[in-house]
Amino acid sequence: MAIHVNGGMCKLLLLLLLVMLGFPAGRTLAEAPPGNAPNARLVYWIPVHETIESGLEAFLNRAIDDAEKASAQWIVLDINTLGGRVDSAEGIGERIRSSKIPTVAFVHGKAASAGSYIALNAGKIVMAPGSTIGAAAVVDPAGREIDNPKVVSHWASEMRSAAEMRGRNGLIAEGMVDKNLTVAMPEIGRTAEKGEIVSLTAEEAVKVGYAEAIAGDREGVLAYLNAGDSRVIDFQPSPAERLARILTNPAVMTILLLVGIAGVAIELFVPGFGVPGILGIAAFALYFFAHYAAGFAGLEDIVLFVAGIALMFVEVFVPGFGIFGAIGIVCLISGVLMAAYDTGRALVSLGVAAAVAAVVTALFIKFFKHRGVWNRFILKDEQKQELGYVPSAPKASLLGKTGEAITPLRPAGTALFEGTRVDVVTSGEYIPAGSKVVVNKVEGTWVQVSLWKEEH
Repeated sequence: MAIHVNGGMCKLLLLLLLVMLGFPAGRTLAEAPPGNAPNARLVYWIPVHETIESGLEAFLNRAIDDAEKASAQWIVLDINTLGGRVDSAEGIGERIRSSKIPTVAFVHGKAASAGSYIALNAGKIVMAPGSTIGAAAVVDPAGREIDNPKVVSHWASEMRSAAEMRGRNGLIAEGMVDKNLTVAMPEIGRTAEKGEIVSLTAEEAVKVGYAEAIAGDREGVLAYLNAGDSRVIDFQPSPAERLARILTNPAVMTILLLVGIAGVAIELFVPGFGVPGILGIAAFALYFFAHYAAGFAGLEDIVLFVAGIALMFVEVFVPGFGIFGAIGIVCLISGVLMAAYDTGRALVSLGVAAAVAAVVTALFIKFFKHRGVWNRFILKDEQKQELGYVPSAPKASLLGKTGEAITPLRPAGTALFEGTRVDVVTSGEYIPAGSKVVVNKVEGTWVQVSLWKEEH
């Protein structure tokens, strides 16, 4: 059992490491086509679509790094998003501000919530007809607006700072977050009263200085940038990054941890190596793959986790008074937390997953305990007479009787008593075959003899 489990586990863990090495986070798919001069004017066109989260942040960091290495002329952020996580948006905004390449935000749909913050950090904003920017109120995962004054104040100040850094009216940016403000916008003949969150159309954004131009498509944006003859690099997420964006979602991450913990625990305590163990290892592999592909996890985090798994199995099959198990648990938790983008959120996900996994594992143990690994170490078979087993005859009647050793006793052997062969043992002395022996002690089926002497 021990060899079989460890062998299968090692193969899967090795596969996990190979998967990590096979999908490097820094791989660039938007490579320049052959035949172009290395000093050609380049415009990097980078999509900022769907939900803003840690996976998108990692992708944008890679894209901007690539544009800087290529000495691009412009970076265009193609924005159409309803927002997402504030912390990820702040990280993206910081990277945009530090970019060595001039940045332009092209809003062709909605730049709402965190999306508006990303747009405000760009050097220029170009909006498509019918697009909007603003409505950046802070909401919880259920979509309910958060009224916490500290949270609202912090996000409003971030929005204002981003706007003023680019020479825009900071009060309008604050009004996109805080509905308790009155924001006058005489340029468009409108005042956002208290209770109203500011959101601007493309035409309004141009009039109040929040957008530099209106363009309906890529050609229009390039024309505005005087880059019509530039080569455009459509920088797209790699397949690994697309998958990572799904798997690093907090809800998905919690499910992966739940399946991983429950699968490994069930494999340890209930059946032999099979479906639970495979599912558990696969879930952990996806967790680390996603964070590695997103650029959050390093090989050292994966090695730490693998070491934790190994120590847990060592504790099961080579008991170490709980020391191996305790160190293994610490390694497991450390590996999971170190690989995550947000340690606090990962800790919550891990806690929820562990609690639910404990319940699931307990149910499996209750209903399938007869298949548990511990039963491999316990002999439960009973040699009952009704099952055909013949019980041994009692040996107490042999006490004091004499017989003959029919095999050498060294110290165990066989002696003959009144025509019956009996397995006997001496106290340690050697007695040759054919010697006369006497029974000194009987305990159950155990018979001790010694060499018979005349004084007996």
